[in-house]
Amino acid sequence: MPVVEEICTITTKGQTTVPKAVRQALGVGYGGRIAFRVEDGSVTIHALMSEDGDADPALTPFLSLLATDLAARPADSVRAITPALAAHLEALAAEIGKVDPDDAIEGEVTL
Repeated sequence: MPVVEEICTITTKGQTTVPKAVRQALGVGYGGRIAFRVEDGSVTIHALMSEDGDADPALTPFLSLLATDLAARPADSVRAITPALAAHLEALAAEIGKVDPDDAIEGEVTL
């Protein structure tokens, strides 16, 4: 993950706004939850998993995109994939093997 550093101000009520770049780097949006950890004089922030523990931060925006796209297109333009394409995709996935989502990402990552 690239280094992201942002400065924000704490209000008289002890509140602050989590900067957009930080929210994006953590993959959290409106209603998302973050945790602060203070250790040895430093603070770290990390995103908390959703109630189901498996939520993907990109899933909700992706599903919204699909819903918008489907609403804009006639129903007959949406078709099921063919059995041949499904078999091809399964073969490609088998070639990749098991992927550990916690592995480090190689190469440059941009937000």
